[in-house]
Amino acid sequence: MRYDDNSREAIYQVMTEALTIEQPEQFPTEHTEFLMRGPAGAIECAVDVPEKDVEFPATIIICHPHPLHGGSMRNKVVTIMERSMRELGLRTVRFNFRGAGLSEGEFDDGYGETDDLFAVAEWVRRTRPDDDLWLGGFSFGSFVALRAALNLKTGQLISIAPPVERYPFDSLHHPECPWLVIQGDEDEVVNIEAVRQWVDSLKPPPELVVMKEADHFFHRRLMDLRGLLKNGVRGQLPETAAGKDFT
Repeated sequence: MRYDDNSREAIYQVMTEALTIEQPEQFPTEHTEFLMRGPAGAIECAVDVPEKDVEFPATIIICHPHPLHGGSMRNKVVTIMERSMRELGLRTVRFNFRGAGLSEGEFDDGYGETDDLFAVAEWVRRTRPDDDLWLGGFSFGSFVALRAALNLKTGQLISIAPPVERYPFDSLHHPECPWLVIQGDEDEVVNIEAVRQWVDSLKPPPELVVMKEADHFFHRRLMDLRGLLKNGVRGQLPETAAGKDFT
């Protein structure tokens, strides 16, 4: 469902009454949604935290699919990535790119959106300075996350269904971190052979995992995706403050 400008403004006025207008000075200890100040105006964010007995010193920021095609931080693939990482012990941050949800500004084809991600990452660095910073992205969000990973010290990068024929992925190199790429073999949006060729062209190539019978949005395969994500990055979890790894 799409909303016209008047409806969007009405929703914005109602929702902002319940949201913090400025980002919290401390990382929240429970699910929290708030508006952060970004380069194009407010950025709508959602933070979640793991159970205390499984937490690790790491936070992942997750980027959503194309906002002009209905993509937002509430997309099902984004939320299953959030859930899997939180169950694994990470703090999670989702946010809406400029022009999506309650975030202000206009779509900028991945470039301004990277600046939005940098703003969110700066807040995470300030509120969780000792955490490893992980980045994840689905579809269009994977392009933004990769661009940012080349300029941020990143502990792990996750790319789901990267649209390599639609955005200049071939102009970007392998970031200095472990990298997991997940692709469905029945994706009707992203060409799996193009993804394979792109992965093979990278030095070193990221780890590519192909999920059988999975389309672009992983319909009926979301629980399988959840398990694949957890198993795919479990080995990259940092040690806990006590020096113990509970994997």
